[in-house]
Amino acid sequence: MSEAAGAARGRLVLASASPRRLALLAQIGLTPDEIIAPDIDESWERLENPRLYVQRMARGKNAAVSTEGFVLAADTVVAVGQRIQPKTETEAEARACLELLSGRRHRVLTCVVLRAPDGRLAERVCETAVIFHRMSPGQIRAYLATGEWQGKAGGYAVQGHAAAHIRQLCGSYSSVVGLPLFETAQLLRGLGYPLP
Repeated sequence: MSEAAGAARGRLVLASASPRRLALLAQIGLTPDEIIAPDIDESWERLENPRLYVQRMARGKNAAVSTEGFVLAADTVVAVGQRIQPKTETEAEARACLELLSGRRHRVLTCVVLRAPDGRLAERVCETAVIFHRMSPGQIRAYLATGEWQGKAGGYAVQGHAAAHIRQLCGSYSSVVGLPLFETAQLLRGLGYPLP
């Protein structure tokens, strides 16, 4: 094996600009050698269910990054039934999401796609059930005032103030944050990445 090939074998590229995914990788002792934010069309296709959508997004992000090494991409969606909730950009959007999620169960799906230096691909979809308690209008207003909802799938961040409103979480907490760590580690090991 050449020196360049050997270097690529141990090189990890995160195909995401998410500071949460970066922090989650650090939690298991991983620091990407490079971070590349892929630029893809994230439009939802009519009649596309949440699982197919999150898989298409994660695969697209991975494919959009053409560099050597192990390329790790992920996408997370919040779904109520078959309805995908937006990454909220306005307070009105966030309020609508919180009012919908209040007092009910929803799903958070994260798809992780890993590409090895030799081109092999592996992926996992992690699904977690989350239940919010019934939030009062005042609680919703107080949460919106934190600003945590900005750019968040479903209008909330589980690792922030929203934790006070989550009655139950069944599945992977780190997946709801943005990257299921157990599944990610399994993919890396499976394709031969040297984990610490």
